[in-house]
Amino acid sequence: MTKLGDWVCIDHRAPSPLFDQLRTQIIEGVRDGRLPPGTRLPTVRELAGQLGLAVNTVARAYRELESAGVLETRGRFGTFVARVDPADTAMATAAHTYVTAAKALGIDKADALRYIEIAFG
Repeated sequence: MTKLGDWVCIDHRAPSPLFDQLRTQIIEGVRDGRLPPGTRLPTVRELAGQLGLAVNTVARAYRELESAGVLETRGRFGTFVARVDPADTAMATAAHTYVTAAKALGIDKADALRYIEIAFG
C-alpha cells in the first residue's frame, strides 16, 4: 500500500475545495507513475488521518475518482488504482475520431496537428 501522505499536499487556505485538491493530486500521481495500476491506496480513514482531513472529504474524492474510472474498490480488500487509465481510452477514441474527420476532409497530418496546436492556444 502506498502512503499518499508522503507526497500529497493539501492547502487548507487554497480557494479550491479540499476533496478536489486530493482528487487532482491522485490523478497526477496516476499519470506520472507514482501510483501505478493496481496500487492499493490507504483506507479513507487512514488517509484522512495522514492528511488531517475529514473522513467525508477523502470519501468524496475516492467516490469521484471511482466514478471516473481512475480508482476501483474491491470490497473489503480496499481501493486500488484502476488497471486502465480512462483518459487513455477517451483520448484514443477522440484522436481516432479527429483523424477520421481530417482524412475525410482531405487534411494531411501536418495541417491536422496545426489545428490541435491552435486549439491548445
